[in-house]
Amino acid sequence: MTAITPTADGSLQRSPLRWLGLVGHQFRFDLIGFTRNRQARFATVFMPVLFLVIFIALFGNGIEQLPSGAMVKVATYYIPGLTAFGIISAAYSSLLVAVVRQRENGILKRRRATPIPAFVPIAGRALVAVVAAFFMCALLLAIGAVFYNSPLPTHTIPGVAIATAVGAATFCCIAFAVASFVRNADAAQPVVQLTLLPLSFISGIFVPLTNVPTWLANLASFFPARPLADALRAGFDPTTKGAGISGGDLLVLGAWAVASLVVALLRFSWTPRGR
Repeated sequence: MTAITPTADGSLQRSPLRWLGLVGHQFRFDLIGFTRNRQARFATVFMPVLFLVIFIALFGNGIEQLPSGAMVKVATYYIPGLTAFGIISAAYSSLLVAVVRQRENGILKRRRATPIPAFVPIAGRALVAVVAAFFMCALLLAIGAVFYNSPLPTHTIPGVAIATAVGAATFCCIAFAVASFVRNADAAQPVVQLTLLPLSFISGIFVPLTNVPTWLANLASFFPARPLADALRAGFDPTTKGAGISGGDLLVLGAWAVASLVVALLRFSWTPRGR
C-alpha cells in the first residue's frame, strides 16, 4: 500500500484516487444509515408512489393538459411531477433534516476534527441523495408503465436522466444553504414543510397547472420546483423532439445550484448553532 504521510497542518496527504475511495466509503456508510431509516425511506420512495395511486383513484385516468398544450393521460401528467417531488424529498427534505440533526448532535464537528477533508462527508451524503432520487425516479416510471400505461418514450430517456441528476444536485446545494439558517433540529422538519408544500402546489405537482392562476404559475417558474417538474414532463410530452433535454429549465436549476452553493460556502457551520 502507498504510504500516507501527514502534512504540516496534521491533515493526511493522499492521491486524488484515494480521496475518491474515502468518498466511496463515506457514501456506503451514509447509504446504510439511509436504508435503515424508515421515515426517510417512506418520505423519499413510498410517499410519491402513494400520492400517484391516490390521485389516480380520486381523479381517474382521463385527459390532462401539459404546459406545452399537449393532451395526455392524467397518470402521464402526474408521474413526472411526482418524480420531481420524490427527487426534492431525497435531495432536499431528507438531506436538510439529516444535516441539521448531525450538526446539532455534534457529529459534523467530530467529523471535521478528523484529518479527512471537509468535502468527504458532504459528498458522501449528497451522493446518497442522488442515488435515492434515481431509484425513486426509476420506480415511479416502472409503475406508470406497468399499471397506468404511461411508458417513457425511449428517445427522451437521456433528457429525463439529465433532469434527474441536475435536479438532485441543485436541491442538495439548496439543502446545505437552507441548513445554515436552521438553528436547531426541531425546526428542520417545519422548515421543510413550509418551503416544500407551497412550491409543490403552485408548481403543478399536486394540482394541474390549468387549475393554478396564471400569475402564480409564472411566479413558480422562477423557483426550482417547477423547472424540475417541467424538465421531467418534457420526457413524457408527445410533442417533444430529440432527447427531451429542456435547456431553459436546466438553466434555471443551474442558477439556483450556483447561488445556493455560494450561500452554503459562506454560511455553513460544522458546529451546533442552536446552543
